[in-house]
Amino acid sequence: MNIVAIIPARMGSSRFPGKPMAKILNKPMIGHVYERVKQCQLLTDVIVATCDNEIKDYIESIGGKAVMTSDQHERASDRCAEALTYIEKECKLQYDIVVMVQGDEPMTHPEMVSEVLRPMMNNEKILVANLIGNIRSVEEFHDRNCIKVVCDQEDNALYFSREPIPTHGEKWNQLAKKQVCIIPFRRDFLLQYTNMAPTPLEIAESVDMMRVLEYGYKVKMVPTSYHTYPVDIPDDLKRVESLMKKKSA
Repeated sequence: MNIVAIIPARMGSSRFPGKPMAKILNKPMIGHVYERVKQCQLLTDVIVATCDNEIKDYIESIGGKAVMTSDQHERASDRCAEALTYIEKECKLQYDIVVMVQGDEPMTHPEMVSEVLRPMMNNEKILVANLIGNIRSVEEFHDRNCIKVVCDQEDNALYFSREPIPTHGEKWNQLAKKQVCIIPFRRDFLLQYTNMAPTPLEIAESVDMMRVLEYGYKVKMVPTSYHTYPVDIPDDLKRVESLMKKKSA
């Protein structure tokens, strides 16, 4: 099975301009993500998809692969689809699964990629999957940068939101999980997804997966025991760097 991981990254983040090249432990964040994902043994290849030459040049300087994409994409999944089309044409190879790994997840462990891939490799009916982790605090539950998700009895997503869901109650930390942005798509479904018009709830929540749900498809949620924090704003850098120091000690 041919599986490619695509890491979308751009310098023009509204909340944190230049984020992919921000240094963590003296290395650009995108470098941490690329090198960690590259260690996953289930992957055929790892590619960074970007619209910025600075990112492309850096990835190539460390021996990695990067492709240039349009600077007009509003969704990371659309950037990944463009990169996939280019890669397949250049390499004359068709992939079976495309794993989107957000470039602001520097604490990604290679086993996390394997965790979310295994259900798809064992069940052809799963079109798209997401990792989910535990929400560790009330502050995280209320943080709009933490995407909350609630699931049905078969671990399929019911709804994603930047607001606290479900209702405030004693069991919120048992019912709500957080989305971890390692998202494998069946290759054909990713291309189908990008041809679907954006949906009202996707736009309201600014969450790609809501488009999938609004068109009536399922998103399989896969729990991970690894605890990570993304970098959404500059203040997150110190926390993530501190945690990464502890893990490497």
